[in-house]
Amino acid sequence: MSKGSYLKRITSNMHMRSIEVGEKLDGSSPPSVFVGSFGYPKVYVGPMISPDQGDTAILDTPEVWIPKKKTQEDIINFRLGLVRGKQVVGIQELNNKLVQKLQEITLATGSVQSEAQFHGKPRGFTFDAEHAPFGPSASIDKFEIDNVKWHPDLEKVYYDTDFKAADAAVELYNEGILFSQIQKALSTGTMGVGKNRKLVPTRWSITATDTILANHLYDDIKWNEIIDCYEVYEFSSLNNYYAIILTPTPWQYEWLEAFIHIMDNEELIYSDYEGTRGKDGYSVVGGCYYSCKFGVLEALKRMRKQSGAIVLREAYRGYVSLGVFNVRENVRNAMKQLPRKFADFRSAMNYVSTKLRLPISRFVDQSALIKDMLNYKQTTL
Repeated sequence: MSKGSYLKRITSNMHMRSIEVGEKLDGSSPPSVFVGSFGYPKVYVGPMISPDQGDTAILDTPEVWIPKKKTQEDIINFRLGLVRGKQVVGIQELNNKLVQKLQEITLATGSVQSEAQFHGKPRGFTFDAEHAPFGPSASIDKFEIDNVKWHPDLEKVYYDTDFKAADAAVELYNEGILFSQIQKALSTGTMGVGKNRKLVPTRWSITATDTILANHLYDDIKWNEIIDCYEVYEFSSLNNYYAIILTPTPWQYEWLEAFIHIMDNEELIYSDYEGTRGKDGYSVVGGCYYSCKFGVLEALKRMRKQSGAIVLREAYRGYVSLGVFNVRENVRNAMKQLPRKFADFRSAMNYVSTKLRLPISRFVDQSALIKDMLNYKQTTL
């Protein structure tokens, strides 16, 4: 079974209750927007609004959820409390009034007071492998926002219509703008060369931002000194365990993830990898591949080092597909822990094997780079 099919089966079996609201909603956008991909290049776009007033930023700021020790239930409640309005718009229709308001939301310094009139009562909820879940949705007839104060760094790239989107994303990241803010700004067409600006579906903009920033970070670290031993970083949260093994090699990267007894007695492992030349085509494991890569490279830049990386993840019963932020933020938090250091790869693997629920041989069988490392080969494809 492909990973995409498997995750769809997980989410289709979920029974949860999202917030109930009427056809009119007066509340606050965290700020949060959503751009769909169905029907591309005409897509559903709209704000996501909480019925709560005031500062609702935590509902759409995944960077703070793990440091604030939010549980999976907390996060699901945050997200199912967001109501999505939607309207069909062409991806190049940036002069559309709704789109312009969505752009203001993504440029805002904080939560935006919002008022929406829906065409019918919002219903349902959505879980997805790539983006965070959200609550009920409905077509939106009218949408108003209070005056918005723009973030100066986001405003700067908005008005610079000669600045390429990738370069703008890197500059914003270097200025300390959160990943989630950059991704939303890219999604609503507020950066890039003027004639090329367009709406980007949320799921695509997440992977695009991960990829842009990871490529930038790799260019920064590829000439750095290589680490002198094997290092293992670990982290557990949200029904996941992560082990990140840094290897004293030039950059090479492998992602292996196991789903263990999530629905029944299944034990499934998915993987993908790359050598120093990077990867051709989109990863077979989806956006999490790029989110993890970004998290590891970010840490290597902070360390001013270069290494290879083999990342093992196990997801356990109770796991819910919350989007690739789950991987990105778990990996970022793992890389902030003190590592265990080993003189050789087998010792590092033996340690990790004591923390896994599946036999380490299952991961070895699925892997390309682990086999090479165990055979004392250096992979620099």
